[in-house]
Amino acid sequence: MDRPRLPAPARMTRRSVLGLGAAAASGLLLPGCSRGRADEPAPSEAGIFTTGNQDGVYNLFGTALSALVSEVTGMELKPVVSDGSVDNLIKVASRKADLGFCTSDSALAAYEGTGEFSTGPLRFSALARVYDNYVHVVVPMASKAKSLDDLFPSKDNPTRKMVVGVGPKDSGTEIVANLILDKARADVIGKNPTLDPATVDVVRKNLSLGQMVAAVQPKPNAAKGSLDAFIWSGGVPTDPIAKLQKTIGFRLLDIGGVAEAIALKEFGGFMVSAIPPSQYGLASSVPTLAIPNYLIAKPNLSDSWAWWTVNTLFRRQNDLIPKHPEAGALDPRSAIATMPVPLHPAAERWYRQNHI
Repeated sequence: MDRPRLPAPARMTRRSVLGLGAAAASGLLLPGCSRGRADEPAPSEAGIFTTGNQDGVYNLFGTALSALVSEVTGMELKPVVSDGSVDNLIKVASRKADLGFCTSDSALAAYEGTGEFSTGPLRFSALARVYDNYVHVVVPMASKAKSLDDLFPSKDNPTRKMVVGVGPKDSGTEIVANLILDKARADVIGKNPTLDPATVDVVRKNLSLGQMVAAVQPKPNAAKGSLDAFIWSGGVPTDPIAKLQKTIGFRLLDIGGVAEAIALKEFGGFMVSAIPPSQYGLASSVPTLAIPNYLIAKPNLSDSWAWWTVNTLFRRQNDLIPKHPEAGALDPRSAIATMPVPLHPAAERWYRQNHI
């Protein structure tokens, strides 16, 4: 693993020594590392990485990456919990955080000033496209819902009102959850002309991942939880969801048709994909919507932070994989595909130096 090159003793200052840190001066026999040093200087001050919901993949992945970057550079990169994509974009663009994760559709809306960001475009750069989020529509195993349609009123049950968790307010999960529910609602209305369109909907609840997982489980002496279903956009496996399989059990609804309609209509990197059965002990793969994730940087992030973060992301990939399997999806050849968000100049330089 490359380390910042120590300057000659005669040129050392207190600031440069503190910036390089103990890790840069220590032995280089670390897992997955080469014995070389890099000419790129270490960051001169600490940084903040805004990640995502507690125990979500953004948070687990970001915490692991922050620890490795801090180890390599000798300068702390502090991970902080957030409400996800929209929250991260606002914090990064306003320089309240140095780095963050977001989905490609939220990044596009923020960069162009549309949707949730219609008050004006935000400015930020990208370091990499990292891995893809998969939309989970989770229902308890005991639920009678077999499809998205079953969450809405029907001809046989016109007064049905299912309660669905849609993620934290103003999060990337909420944005995609509303896209999915709005499309499903329109489909139900189209199939059932006798229903009053004003009554066709679900009750949408803004909750964190942890709150949704808790709310879908029944309390003692209750037949069911306060949520009938919840929607989550994240990497696979998302650990709090996986743990449900050991308690109440769950199924993921097939949203392939809705996913295809959204992917064809909405620009922002949406793709039709599937969650493999092995990820959650499912009977078969489940068609769903996939959304790329970007690692983004604040305006004027130092070249040192940008270069060392990208370098660590790929040079220490084998050390990231045990922290979360999504690290195995990292590929520098696809990492440069962050359009329309421009790559940070130092990140672009890293890719060119490594012949990407």
